[in-house]
Amino acid sequence: MTQTRLTVALYNPQQAHAAIMAQVWPLCKSMLMAGHRMTIELRKEKRSDAQNRVMWARLTDLSEQVDWYGRQLAAEDWKHVCSASLKKMDVVPNLEGTGFVALGLSTSAMTKAELSDMNELIMAFGASKGVNWCVASLCGDVDPLDTLPPAKGQAKVTIDAETGEIT
Repeated sequence: MTQTRLTVALYNPQQAHAAIMAQVWPLCKSMLMAGHRMTIELRKEKRSDAQNRVMWARLTDLSEQVDWYGRQLAAEDWKHVCSASLKKMDVVPNLEGTGFVALGLSTSAMTKAELSDMNELIMAFGASKGVNWCVASLCGDVDPLDTLPPAKGQAKVTIDAETGEIT
């Protein structure tokens, strides 16, 4: 079976060029030559697994320690509360008219910067409620790839996450 989906992480201009030429172009070329139409999508990197693990540890801490208007919420419920606060979401009545639904919540589609903001919001809120954080909640949400030193002989470069400017 022919591979029809390819995801490649791009970190800097040199690595990106090499990855595109070695992985993306050969696959794209072969598919086009076979008569298939292709779509290439570029997007900002989504959240990391490390960020996701920290988020769920923190949400679990909230669920176990914070009373929310007389209720103990599950970690999943806290995720909705926190992401709705972060994203300034709108709410609408549910189908039965017995409650409300927050619109447009999706942490899985968040970028690394957005999930970092979410994790900071959770920490700030939990701190204001006196939450005692577990070890996993205190590990931080830094992706190890973001802290790698430059390769031997390369100068350290900084890339602005919003503009892509390289300094």
